[in-house]
Amino acid sequence: MTEDTRRSVSIERVASNHYIATNARGGKLLLGDGSDSEFTPVELLLAAMAGCSAIDVDTLTTRRSEPDSFEVEASGDKMRDDSGNRMENLELVFRVAFPEGEAGDEARKVLPDAIAKSHNRLCTVSRTVELKSPVKTRSE
Repeated sequence: MTEDTRRSVSIERVASNHYIATNARGGKLLLGDGSDSEFTPVELLLAAMAGCSAIDVDTLTTRRSEPDSFEVEASGDKMRDDSGNRMENLELVFRVAFPEGEAGDEARKVLPDAIAKSHNRLCTVSRTVELKSPVKTRSE
C-alpha cells in the first residue's frame, strides 16, 4: 500500500470516556461516550457517511449552481442482540434547494444522479460499510 492511499487517525484518551482524535494534518475532534455534547463514535460514523456523500453531491451539483440550502441527515437504528452491537437501517436524506432559473434547474436535474453516483461508487465511507470491510485489531 502506498503512502498516498493510506489514511489514519489516532485517538488519545484525555479523561475517562473522553478522547481526542487527531488526523495526519493536525486536525482535532473531541469524542466521548454520549454523556455530554461530544460526538459518540456512532455519531461520527453517521457524520462520516453524510459528510462523504455531501462532498460528492456538492461537487457534482455546484458545477451548475450554488445551492440555496444543503443539508444531509444520516440516521440508523443501534441494535444489540446475540450478533453483537451494530447499526441497521442506515439512511441518508438529502435536503437540497437550488435557486430559480436555468442554472438551478440544471443542478436540480443532476441531483438524483449525483446522489446515486455517491452511493453506488464515490463515497468511500458508505461503500466500505456496505461492502463489510473486515477490521483487524492488535495490541503493540
